[in-house]
Amino acid sequence: MATQAHCLSYAGCNFLRQRLVLSTLSGRPVKIRKIRARDDNPGLRDFEASFIRLLDKITNGSRIEINQTGTTLYYQPGLLYGGSVEHDCNVLRSIGYYLESLLCLAPFMKHPLRIVLRGVTHDQVDPSVDVLKATALPLLKQFGIDGESFELKVVRRGMPPGGGGEVLFSCPVRKVLRPVQLTDPGKIRRIRGTAYSVRVSPQMANRVVDSARSILNKFIPDIYIYTDHMKGVNSGKSPGFGLSLVAETTNGTFLSAELASNPQGQGAAVLPEDLGRNCAKLLLEEIYRGGCVDSTNQSLALLLMTLGQQDVSKVLLGPLSPYTIEFLRHLKSFFQIMFKIETKPCGEELKGGDKVLMTCVGIGFSNLSKTLK
Repeated sequence: MATQAHCLSYAGCNFLRQRLVLSTLSGRPVKIRKIRARDDNPGLRDFEASFIRLLDKITNGSRIEINQTGTTLYYQPGLLYGGSVEHDCNVLRSIGYYLESLLCLAPFMKHPLRIVLRGVTHDQVDPSVDVLKATALPLLKQFGIDGESFELKVVRRGMPPGGGGEVLFSCPVRKVLRPVQLTDPGKIRRIRGTAYSVRVSPQMANRVVDSARSILNKFIPDIYIYTDHMKGVNSGKSPGFGLSLVAETTNGTFLSAELASNPQGQGAAVLPEDLGRNCAKLLLEEIYRGGCVDSTNQSLALLLMTLGQQDVSKVLLGPLSPYTIEFLRHLKSFFQIMFKIETKPCGEELKGGDKVLMTCVGIGFSNLSKTLK
C-alpha cells in the first residue's frame, strides 16, 4: 500500500492508539521505537498488545512486527474489513479504551462491524461504555452515520480487577461523511444519568442518586438518574458501583461526567454519597468548559471533520485537552491537514470558560473498501 519511504517514525509509548488508528485510515505504515526502553519492565504492555490484536482482527492484510523485547513496533496497515468479531479485552484497561478507537474506524469498514467486547466495562481511567453511548453516538449521527444497526449495548457489567463485562457494538458503513457546523451549543435542557451497582447492595445506587441530585437540583428541575443493579452472571466478577451523568442542551449537544468506585482491594473504600457529589461537581465543571463536544470526544470530532467531504466544517470546543493537542499534530503528519483555531473569550452571552472555534476543510476521504450493492 505504501512504500518504506512514507513510513512515519515515532519514539515512546504515548498516544499509541492515535498513531495506529491514523495509520490504518491513511494507509501509511508507522514505526514506533523506544517503547518504555528504560523501564524495569520494558516494551508493550498486555493491554497494548491486546489492542494491536484487535486491529489485526478488524483489518485484512495488516503486517505487524514487534521485536523480541517489545520496544519496537512496525505496523503496516491492511484494509478495514469489519464483519462479526469477538474480542477479549485486557482487564488492565476498560472496554472504553478499545471502543474509542473502534468508533473512529467503524464507519470506514468493508462490511458493517458487529463486535462483542469482553472485559472491564467501567474503570477510573477510560471513558465508560455508558458515557460513550450517550455522547459519542449522537456525535457520529451529526456526521451522517446512522441506521437501525447503529447501537452500543451493555450486556453485562464488569468492574476491575476481575472484569467479566460484555458489550455489543454494531455500526453501519458510510461512503462519505457530511460536513458539520456545530457553533452554538445552546443551553442545558435536562440531565440524565445511570447509577450502576454490581455485587454490592442495590441501596448503593440509590444513595449515589440522592447525593448527586442534592447538588444538581439547585440548577435545573429536569433530572432523571436511572439505577441499574445487575445480578448473577450479568454482574461480572468484581464488586463496585459508579455514576455517569449526561447533560443535554437545547441544540442536541451532550456533555458528560462519570466516576467509579475504587477497585476491590485497592485504595480506601469510597462512600456512595461522596461519589455522587463529586460526579455532580465534575459535570458542572464540564458544563463550565462547554463547547459543542465534550472533552472526551474532542479528538473523535476533529478526526471526522478531517475525513469529511471537501467542504468547510466548524466546531466550537471548550479548552483543548493535551490529548487533543497531540492529536492535531498527528493529523498534520498523517493527513497534512491544518485547522484554523480561533479563541472565543467568554463574553456575556457565552458563560463559562474560554471557547475555541476549530475550522477545517475535509480531505474528501472516501471509503474505498465499501462494497457496492
